[in-house]
Amino acid sequence: MFERLADLAAEHAQLEQDLADPELHSDQDRARTLSRRYGELTPIVQAYAEWQQTSEDEATARELAREDLSFAAEADELAARREGLEQRLNVLLVPKDPNDEKDVILEVKAGEGGDESALFAGDLLRMYQRYAERHGWKTEVLDSTMTGLGGYKDVTMAVKARGGEGAWSQLKYEGGVHRVQRVPATESQGRIHTSAAGVLVLPEADPVDVTIDPNDLKIDVFRSSGPGGQSVNTTDSAVRITHLPTGVVVSCQNEKSQLQNKEQAMRVLRARLLAVAQEEADAAASAERRSQVATVDRSQRVRTYNFPENRISDHRVGFKAYNLDQVIDGDLDAVINALIEADRAEKIAGADAAG
Repeated sequence: MFERLADLAAEHAQLEQDLADPELHSDQDRARTLSRRYGELTPIVQAYAEWQQTSEDEATARELAREDLSFAAEADELAARREGLEQRLNVLLVPKDPNDEKDVILEVKAGEGGDESALFAGDLLRMYQRYAERHGWKTEVLDSTMTGLGGYKDVTMAVKARGGEGAWSQLKYEGGVHRVQRVPATESQGRIHTSAAGVLVLPEADPVDVTIDPNDLKIDVFRSSGPGGQSVNTTDSAVRITHLPTGVVVSCQNEKSQLQNKEQAMRVLRARLLAVAQEEADAAASAERRSQVATVDRSQRVRTYNFPENRISDHRVGFKAYNLDQVIDGDLDAVINALIEADRAEKIAGADAAG
């Protein structure tokens, strides 16, 4: 680990010199790339410098303690601090997800359970909207198909975090099948039903991330359906885009103009094509994304929302809490933090095994 830290410190020093060169800033793209890398390395290098100083101070205190035992306690304190810094460095050295700073395209689809599943899909949408509000993020529904009872057959939403934070770093763990157990509003006998909805999370791709040849697109327009503004059902404003090389199909009908719907559909298409490219480049990522939502049935659940017991359970990490009313209102931090910690621990263990 320490050999790698020395290399990173040397790279950080070189970047500092490069960024101080006025000529570099004539190439804004390169300047941004180097600045981003410098920012990534800075907390690691600072912690490494603190570890080096603490290690030297500890060694000095140990040497002095041979002649004066009063220095022994100070040496022990420095040792504890050094060990804490080593743990922190282990965390900082965990490979970073390159998409962590990206915004998100989040899709929710009703599954087994009919109208109740569609209502639950709406509950999940509102849960993510309120979670975003708590973090000061912006959400935008790009496309949706509502049911007569106010639920959603499917809905696609963009989530944009504040500068540099990245919605993907938090929401990437939400992909999978979510199961609900409760008495549906449509149930007259008071029986508890189980249904499911699927969540798919994709990092939103910038135009520079994905190159799309217009000749590879088949664009169809059609008349919107379902609840909407005055133009719904009266003009061919809805847009369906098919990416011919991959067969990926995206449609959007929420906006009143064909141009707006095309722009929204292209955002979703870029996100899906980025995911396809990453799957092809990384077999592990492919397995992870395929596991998010294959078919929306109850056997593939990642999380259960049990309303009678007010219980939320995430089956991947064994998380369980009895504050479902707060979670469904957007208080997702505890469960997401549990998933982040489990992911980090797994990566640290993998790095230790490899090293």
